[in-house]
Amino acid sequence: MNIALLFQEVSAGYRGRPVVHNIDLSFAAGTVTGLVGPNGAGKTTLLRVALRLIAPAAGKVQLLGKPLPDWSPQGLACALAYLPQESEAPWPVEARKLVALGRLPHRSPFAALSEADHRAIIDALARCDGLEFSRRAMNELSAGERARVLLARALAVQAPILLADEPAAHLDPAHQLRLMELLRAEARRGAAVVVTLHDLSLASRFCDRIVVMEEGRVRAAGAAASVLNDEVLQSTFAIRARRLDGSIVPWERG
Repeated sequence: MNIALLFQEVSAGYRGRPVVHNIDLSFAAGTVTGLVGPNGAGKTTLLRVALRLIAPAAGKVQLLGKPLPDWSPQGLACALAYLPQESEAPWPVEARKLVALGRLPHRSPFAALSEADHRAIIDALARCDGLEFSRRAMNELSAGERARVLLARALAVQAPILLADEPAAHLDPAHQLRLMELLRAEARRGAAVVVTLHDLSLASRFCDRIVVMEEGRVRAAGAAASVLNDEVLQSTFAIRARRLDGSIVPWERG
């Protein structure tokens, strides 16, 4: 197994308030891992540690076999693409130009876009079904269209690791499925994909591996069928669920 991202006994938080505790996790290239758990479980905080937005209070993080502190800002931006929760983009920037920002780590300051940059931008927009509105301003797009443009920006980086934080939140059901298919396609291209999700049916259907977090700790990790069992669903999520073709369908409060 080719480990792309590794957490070793990592604890972190904000202004002295601990949020995640003693996390030991690895994320492999070529797989989609879903981080699931109640609000406040520490999912986003874990991604922020990997992004070096917050420093761990304890423990170590390795990216592609190299300690996270040893990465230069540009190197880190090339190795790790990020799709944040927010899909708001009120400024009137052209969608295609926003996607082009994903190529900044690959260019010298003030350098023009190369042929490879243009190909990456067009490919990312095409994969996200965004070419038809690529010349429109972001503030003219629907929430779902903006979410697809922001995903295209992340894909344009062509990074070996993709972190996506609640990317399905602003999409209609059809585009939620399309999004998860795109994340799976990115894994097939060799990327390690880590995605936080609240939708357990999407997680169970599309993720190779699921990590359940609760109160800042890893409650369970493994294949959906073994991890999202009745006991975990009831104690962690306070629900009962039915299973349909291997997918979890939340049914009632536990």
